[in-house]
Amino acid sequence: MRRAAVATAVAAAVVGCGSAASTPSDTAAAQPATSLTISFWESGREQGAPKRWTLRCRPAGGSHTRAAQACSRLFALQRPFAPPPKDLACTQIYGGPEQALVTGVHHGRRVWTQLSLSDGCQIARFKALAFLVPGFSAGARGATS
Repeated sequence: MRRAAVATAVAAAVVGCGSAASTPSDTAAAQPATSLTISFWESGREQGAPKRWTLRCRPAGGSHTRAAQACSRLFALQRPFAPPPKDLACTQIYGGPEQALVTGVHHGRRVWTQLSLSDGCQIARFKALAFLVPGFSAGARGATS
């Protein structure tokens, strides 16, 4: 009888450990792989308060107007927030006053990326990430890189 009680206690402990061991992975799965805040200044940062959206992925959510599409496009890119190489020659084209700031976490890494239309490299970068900024109309002024 005592062996049965000990066996039951051990079995309960093993079952309890199994469910406790699965709790962290359940918690990790519930956390979004990406959580971003997108700030957009249509007339430049010096011209007042920005429009803001949030974007969460896996699962898609937040206040972004097309969260699921934005997440799909974001995860299709290898290094979406990598800056242009420092030695890259950029055309000196001004594309407009629009500016954006993307902050948060993507794939467990901190993100702090400024987007602007100050030169050809920045125009190309902003256009590549335009899907993240609902208020930005890529190429509305005809700027090209």
